[in-house]
Amino acid sequence: MLYAGFARREITPFWGVELTGWGYYLERRWREIHDPLYATALACSPDESGESGGAIVVALDLMVIDEAFTQRTRERIARTLGLSPHTVLLTCSHSHNAPAAGGLLGVGACDPLYEQWAAQQAATAAILAWRDRQPARLRLARTTTSGLTFNRTRPDGVVDDTLTVAVLETEGGEPFGVVVNFAAHPTVCTELRPFAVSRDVPGMLCDRIESAWPGCTAMYIQGACGDTNFRREFQDASRCREPAERLWTVVRHAVAIAEPSRSDTVAAISRTVRLPTRRWTREEIEADRREAERRLKTGDISGWESTLGRAMTNRPRDMVARHGGDEHKAVMAMCRFHMEWTGRMLADFERRPEELPTEVQGVRIGDWITVSNAAELFSPFARQVRADSHWPWLMIACYANGRIGYLPDAYDIRRRSYAAWQSPKYCDQFPFTERSGPEMVAGKLSVIDTLKDA
Repeated sequence: MLYAGFARREITPFWGVELTGWGYYLERRWREIHDPLYATALACSPDESGESGGAIVVALDLMVIDEAFTQRTRERIARTLGLSPHTVLLTCSHSHNAPAAGGLLGVGACDPLYEQWAAQQAATAAILAWRDRQPARLRLARTTTSGLTFNRTRPDGVVDDTLTVAVLETEGGEPFGVVVNFAAHPTVCTELRPFAVSRDVPGMLCDRIESAWPGCTAMYIQGACGDTNFRREFQDASRCREPAERLWTVVRHAVAIAEPSRSDTVAAISRTVRLPTRRWTREEIEADRREAERRLKTGDISGWESTLGRAMTNRPRDMVARHGGDEHKAVMAMCRFHMEWTGRMLADFERRPEELPTEVQGVRIGDWITVSNAAELFSPFARQVRADSHWPWLMIACYANGRIGYLPDAYDIRRRSYAAWQSPKYCDQFPFTERSGPEMVAGKLSVIDTLKDA
């Protein structure tokens, strides 16, 4: 018999905390709370006592978390419940109207006090979910939805438009939890309300589900959206709710047709995948530093879009707008970034290993498997994992248990795009290679294969 429980705790930041993403050194401290942020936890076990072990998934309305946040939160949960830390999966919605717990250089300062409190709230949600477990029936559905997203890195690029739903019901058949997995950058509200705290589309969808089924807790698991955004026409006050409403229509249908899980298995595993990277050359680092020094000294901003601005942002003119239309201010902020990242990298880049170890975790609840990674995974890799795993009830959780930035495919790596060239800079790491993505795919498939036999 499967036992499952949900719990939620608020993680809305206190006054003075910066929101993450959207631009360099904006000091984007929030000015209003459009909707609150949460840590939502699902705890499951194969028996009532929990003595046979279990698994916990915590969905956080944060942009990213780092390994230190993950370890801190897992240890609190494990110490209280007597579970192994690797049974706890922490994943982020990646809202750009939220703080981060684990910094990205230049795109939003982290607040250590907030990080500690958010970890405590996340752990509390997990502990309460575990203590609130009840007999549960699990039903699962998978479908696709088109027309909501686009590949922002190339014309006619693929997206992972799979939507997977897990429904937890009471023995009487009433839903008390719905988990949705979909992939799209939640930046619809960022353009509309850049200084407002918000869960963006994931929050709108969860609110819609919970209003339809009172007493039900909704959880959104962000998928592989490294190259995928909601379509830009939704970044309008009159249309910003459309993605959530259209997703709700799909979710409602999926819940209606969801199939019963044939298994009550609960299992979790964690493995380390070593991704190949390519060491920066001294000339690459020093070239960025020379340009930044020259511009900062002279105030020259000519030609910046084709040099330092080429890979620093997907849309250079937007960066100027985000600095209040002040082009000089925007360019000087980018130069400041180059000075800081090169200073960090020059200190030890020749000694760093070229392999990047990162966690791949898998959680199985009945016939539902969630496989996670710490990267902003590109869609082709997610589609390959789905195709090669041959597992229908698969959720792919990104921004999970750490942060290693974008994991682009060969197309973007060859172009030295924002994802391939800038992301490793603000993550203080080396660029990925064309072998990195396939290694991640292999690691995820290995975890899934092990869970199939759990």
